Amino acid sequence: MDQKEFIDALREIKKEKGIDEEIIFEAIETSLVSACKKNFGTSQNIKVEINRETGAVDVYAQKDVVEEVEDDMLQISLEDARKIDKRYKLGDVYNEVVTPKDFGRISAQTAKQVVVQKFREAEREILFNQYITKEKDIVTGIVQRMDKKNIIIQLGKIDAVLSPNEQIPGETYSFQDRIKVYVVEVKQTTKGPQIYVSRTHPELVKRLFEQEVPEVHDGLVEIKSIAREAGSRTKIAVYSKDENVDAVGACVGQNGYRVNVIVEELNGEKIDIINWSDDPKEFIAAALSPSKVVAVKVDEENQSAKIVVPDHQLSLAIGKEGQNARLSAKLTGWRIDIKSESQAEATGFLDDMESVDDIVEDNAERKEYSDDGTNEE
Repeated sequence: MDQKEFIDALREIKKEKGIDEEIIFEAIETSLVSACKKNFGTSQNIKVEINRETGAVDVYAQKDVVEEVEDDMLQISLEDARKIDKRYKLGDVYNEVVTPKDFGRISAQTAKQVVVQKFREAEREILFNQYITKEKDIVTGIVQRMDKKNIIIQLGKIDAVLSPNEQIPGETYSFQDRIKVYVVEVKQTTKGPQIYVSRTHPELVKRLFEQEVPEVHDGLVEIKSIAREAGSRTKIAVYSKDENVDAVGACVGQNGYRVNVIVEELNGEKIDIINWSDDPKEFIAAALSPSKVVAVKVDEENQSAKIVVPDHQLSLAIGKEGQNARLSAKLTGWRIDIKSESQAEATGFLDDMESVDDIVEDNAERKEYSDDGTNEE
């Protein structure tokens, strides 16, 4: 490659890859200084300049202009400097041309190495900038292979890592499967961007609802909280900012179409959708769905609640291995103590408890009273 071809190649790289040619020029010049000292064994202060228009390379030995020379490799007298140019004064730096013979071959090799390295660094930076914007969002990838229990997912020009802890229990991943994953973190490393993704993160469910439910995407319906045990069951609490929009109905969709799309994406994971309420009693009662709650009492200071359910629904309220109660507690942020009606009567658990029907009715009455404009509180 001659000098003109070299300049043209740099400009083409700048155009196609967005790499500033000045960055490449400076990197090549720095590398050529090292190459010059290594190949020609000089102890001089070397400076290399590449002409930005022609590509010509010049090597200079830099010497300080001094009154009395102590090291002629690093210094030049003021008298000798002024023989070259009368404008020199003490403290200036004189650049003596010392371009070695055959330096063109060395500079060409060095330039090629630097350009390749800068090209790789720029591609890594471009990829990092592209995927850092996808952090905390979901993307679709293609399963490539397994690597020490990690699943490698192809995302366009880069691979992501799905670690064992982020894989849904019991879910199998086959070559070329298309799956949606949540981008947990994007890190820049010496080998390029490293992307870590998840199939178990609760936010994956939230992002799926944002994709499938226009009301959620547009902010008309808000997902207030999510509790998830990946591969088994998820509970989400939703709230509509418009009283004419049914938040649960919007998320379920006609004949359950919208939620079924998400269930299918999560390989059959059950999803319970409930209405969020700012009344903790009503919210906790709804969270224990599908069981019916008879009565509830909350201790706001300790963030705990006592719940009574019908005798025949105690196991349903608790759930298999305590899952329903556990997810309800995560969803609401309250500790929940559940008793059946007969247990509550026998232990005095029902004392001072409020009927859920009364709670719902009271909330409805207060809302109606507020809506007619007679009460601002």
